[in-house]
Amino acid sequence: MTKRMNRGALLTEQQNPSSMELDSKSVSQILEIINREDQAVAAAVEKVLPKVEQAVNFALDAIRKGGHVIYIGAGTSGRLGVLDSAECPPTFSVPPDLFKAVISGGEEALWKSIEGAEDKPEDAETDLKAAGVTAEDVVIGIASSGTTPYVLRALEYAKEKGCATVFLICNAKPLITPRTDVLIAVSIGREVITGSTRMKSGTATKMILNMISTATMVRLGKVYGNLMVDLKAVNDKLLDRGTRIISKLTSLEYDSAHELLHRAEKEVKTAIVMHHCQCDVSAARAILEKERGFLRRVLEK
Repeated sequence: MTKRMNRGALLTEQQNPSSMELDSKSVSQILEIINREDQAVAAAVEKVLPKVEQAVNFALDAIRKGGHVIYIGAGTSGRLGVLDSAECPPTFSVPPDLFKAVISGGEEALWKSIEGAEDKPEDAETDLKAAGVTAEDVVIGIASSGTTPYVLRALEYAKEKGCATVFLICNAKPLITPRTDVLIAVSIGREVITGSTRMKSGTATKMILNMISTATMVRLGKVYGNLMVDLKAVNDKLLDRGTRIISKLTSLEYDSAHELLHRAEKEVKTAIVMHHCQCDVSAARAILEKERGFLRRVLEK
C-alpha cells in the first residue's frame, strides 16, 4: 500500500487570511484580493535570483556541450514548461528540440486533466527516455508542492544518467529533498484559493522559466541590445518586426530593409551583417559563425 503524505505543512496548502471570506465578496473585491496577492510574487522571485542564475549557467553549459534543456512537470507546472519551450524556436530561431518539455500524461494532458498521472513515478523514466535524455542535458523538474512523485523520479533518473538537474518549487522548502544540483524554492505564500497552485505558484513558475530561457538565449548571442535579432520571420507580424529591426540598425528605409530581409532569406541578423559588411548571404553567415552568432562582435569591429 502506498504511504500517504500529509502536505498540510506546505504554505500553498494553508488557508490565506486575506481571502477567508472570498465567496461572500463582490466581483470587484475578488479581483482586488487576487491582484494584491499577485503583487507579492515578483518580490518572492527576486529572493531566489541567485539560484535562477545557477540554473541559467547549467543551461548554458548543457547547450554549449551539445545538450538540451528539458523541462518536466505535471499539470500546470508541465503546461508552463511546454509553453516556455514552444516559444523559443520562433523567438530565437533555435532548433525545436533545444528546449524540450515533458508533461505527465503526455500530449493529451495539455488541454485536460489526466487523473493520477503525476502519481506514476515509473512514467517519468519512460518519458525521459522517449525525450532522448543524455548526460549532456540539464533536466529542470517543476513541481509547485515539491512532492510530485513523477517529477521526483524524473530528477532521480536524470541524475542516474549523469545530467545536471534543477528543482523548481513554490514553497520555502520541499518535504522531500531529492539529489539535485540547484533547488529553486520560491516561497509565494498561501494561495488565494487554498491549494490552487495554478494561481500565484503558476505565475512565479512562468516568471522563472521566462528568466531561464531568456537569459540563456541572450548569453548565446540571440539578442542585440534588447532587439530580437534572431527571430524566425514566419508570419506578417514577425516580418514587420524583423524589417523594423533592420531599419533601426542599418538606417535603411522600411521598404529597403524589407527587401534586404528577403534577400537574407528572412534572417534578420544575416541581413544586418550583409549591409554592414557589404557581402552576400553566404559570407554574412560565415562571419556570424566565426563570431559564434554574436551580432555585437561583428558591428563593433
